Amino acid sequence: MREFSRNKGLGGMNREEAKVRIEKLREEINEANYYYYVLDSPRLSDAAYDRLMRELQKIEGKFPGLVTPDSPTQRVGAAPLEEFETVTHTVPMLSLNNAFEEEEVREFDQRVKKLLKTDRDIEYVIEPKLDGLAVELVYLDGMFTIGSTRGDGVNGENVTQNLKTIHAIPLQMVKKELKKVPNRLEVRGEVYLGKKEFKELNRRREESGEPLFANPRNAAAGSCRQLDSRVTAQRPLSIFCYGIGAVEGWDFTSHWDILQTLRKRGFKVNQESRLCRNIDEVLEEYTKIKKKRESLGYEIDGTVIKVNRIDLQEKLGTISRSPRWALAYKFEAHQETTVIEDIIVQVGRTGTLTPVAIMKPVRVGGAEVSRATLHNMDEIEKKDIRIGDTVVVQRAGDVIPEVVMAIKEKRTGKEKKFVMPDWCPVCGSEVMREEGEAAHRCLGMSCSAKLKESIKHFASKRAMDIEGLGDKLIDQLVEKGLVKDVADLYSLSKDDLASLERMADKSALNIINALNESKNASLEKVVYALGIRHVGEHLAKVLVDHLGSMEKLTAATEEELTQIREVGPEVATSIRKFFQQKGNLRVIERLAKAGVRFEQPVARKKKDMEGKTFVFTGSLATFTREEAERLVEERGGKASSSVSRKTDYVVTGDTAGSKMDKAKELGVTVLSEKEFRKLLGI
Repeated sequence: MREFSRNKGLGGMNREEAKVRIEKLREEINEANYYYYVLDSPRLSDAAYDRLMRELQKIEGKFPGLVTPDSPTQRVGAAPLEEFETVTHTVPMLSLNNAFEEEEVREFDQRVKKLLKTDRDIEYVIEPKLDGLAVELVYLDGMFTIGSTRGDGVNGENVTQNLKTIHAIPLQMVKKELKKVPNRLEVRGEVYLGKKEFKELNRRREESGEPLFANPRNAAAGSCRQLDSRVTAQRPLSIFCYGIGAVEGWDFTSHWDILQTLRKRGFKVNQESRLCRNIDEVLEEYTKIKKKRESLGYEIDGTVIKVNRIDLQEKLGTISRSPRWALAYKFEAHQETTVIEDIIVQVGRTGTLTPVAIMKPVRVGGAEVSRATLHNMDEIEKKDIRIGDTVVVQRAGDVIPEVVMAIKEKRTGKEKKFVMPDWCPVCGSEVMREEGEAAHRCLGMSCSAKLKESIKHFASKRAMDIEGLGDKLIDQLVEKGLVKDVADLYSLSKDDLASLERMADKSALNIINALNESKNASLEKVVYALGIRHVGEHLAKVLVDHLGSMEKLTAATEEELTQIREVGPEVATSIRKFFQQKGNLRVIERLAKAGVRFEQPVARKKKDMEGKTFVFTGSLATFTREEAERLVEERGGKASSSVSRKTDYVVTGDTAGSKMDKAKELGVTVLSEKEFRKLLGI
């Protein structure tokens, strides 16, 4: 569909201009009705639809001579599908006028009083406005006989078999203590799908390769209008009943009386409905319901306000498409329709690249939205989102806006597919996506987007252990441009530090001393401090033990790295890619010039376990299995995974299993963890 334009004002519009605009609006609204009511595939958000209808009403109000019988303002919805039988409603199922501001609600109250020629408070009922599918249930002598959709308000579609699958709809009215069963009772309600049920339904559809529903309302409508009722039976639908059409054999004096009677007779009525003495109480209840919106198990998009007394409703009557005695007071939309003008890439504090949609500004959930996260490339490809697409965007519960779906029918052929860059847009380092992962990551250790996190890691106790270099100080150093990579830390002077907030001369001197002390950190700590992906403390020690210097580590090929125990292909690739970045090598070179030690001291290691084979079983308290095995190997011993006659020792931890039993059977020496530590001399 085409992009809908907004009303630019009616002040200077002449009759001919009004005629052209009216024709345009009618065409757009009729097209939206077709997609919504007939195809169950919304192509326009509620907020956008409401704007179009309100604009049309205003223009027709100014030029009443242009109103025609086929105008959308003179009817509700669209024609039913031909595949279903047509059902004519005894009493038309009218839609409601909408209000979005408190002032409009108070104006409604004043209109009601004026029409009724009274200054007294009017009693109202306020109910949550469900976001589902409106239906009518016809009961003859207490038995559910015919169920239909609202359709165009006069004629709906016969979906009786589908509605019978909904457990919340009684097949027979509760008759206990009932003196008289109405000959005919037409119950109106809203079929809906709960939030949890909607997520589960979409999860199953995704697993089976079926297209996902855009929202619970879309799912409820599609489920109710299945030709095969067995499909509907598999959907966890429910209903809230909110009123009646024609009734024979019962008399009601108020709408509240109707709701209580329906509840008593087995119909599900919303517990959030309230009887209010005046419009002030209505507005108070509206605020309460709005606050509960996110915690409810179903979607609502506002409230419905109804004059309570039936005789007053009858006096007020109806206009062309809505009753004068009811009003929908709506919330700000959770979903809207807009256009993606561009897709950019943001680099997060850990180096993860996130695609972000730059959109034509639109109000969603009470706030103007012009950007929405697209998460990652997998998400973009799964939803097939392109630059130039018209999309549905949502912002539920004050969360970060996200793109729900692209409206592919609006594509012109000019849309462009997005491609994730190979180089970081911030620092120019290579971007890497590891197999099996959704995220693309910048490999530059000095990338300004993640600099603060890099420095915090570098200075941490388990890395370079630079005492006094806390988060707030690091923030200042980066924000004032004193540190642009970790090597800059060693160029800081006492005066540089003393110029910062809350930094006395003595504190500055202490940090300079801590920086100088950190230059003597062990090489394994330096390797860990660099922040190479997949290289933790243990693996840093493994690499240093095998290679002995930073020079050998930076030059090691993937093949050489994979020869090291505990280094697999994925880790080897990550290490090699890190040292292929020119920016990373420049930082390492500057660290060396600053005096950071890059050689592992050669220490004479005991070889007192040479020729001995150890097997470890159970959970050790003071070592990981890998650490214990490494200690054995450093002393010339060998670690094995199975017990045999060649095994010298079996070291047992908690929950030791069959290996201990086999050791005893073969006469192999069994050591506790405490005895193993004593053997090591630690």
